[in-house]
Amino acid sequence: MYKIQTNSSGTRSIDISEDHLQTIEDYQLFRDLIDSNGYVDEQVLDKLKLNIRSLLGSEAGKDKRLLDLCLDVIYHANMKAFGLQQLVLLFINWKNRGSNDLGMTTRALQGTPFN
Repeated sequence: MYKIQTNSSGTRSIDISEDHLQTIEDYQLFRDLIDSNGYVDEQVLDKLKLNIRSLLGSEAGKDKRLLDLCLDVIYHANMKAFGLQQLVLLFINWKNRGSNDLGMTTRALQGTPFN
């Protein structure tokens, strides 16, 4: 379980689970979300909400994990642009840590005989 700060003063936060992060990855929710300027503002949050609303209206949106992500994180009362920026950073770190772990495991296995 992770915790992200949702405002700059640090008085509000949201708990993020591994399942939430995996759902973001599975649905590629952050792909092409942020414009080339790199700023995460309320418009970016609104764009994410609209994208998810569209997914929920489709057959793919029948996934309970996506609904849980919405209720627990995206549509949480404390979620603002600052929180989304923190969520994106957490997701990037989570992805990098996972790929690094996999790389280390692969390298370790290459030197291990399987007989």
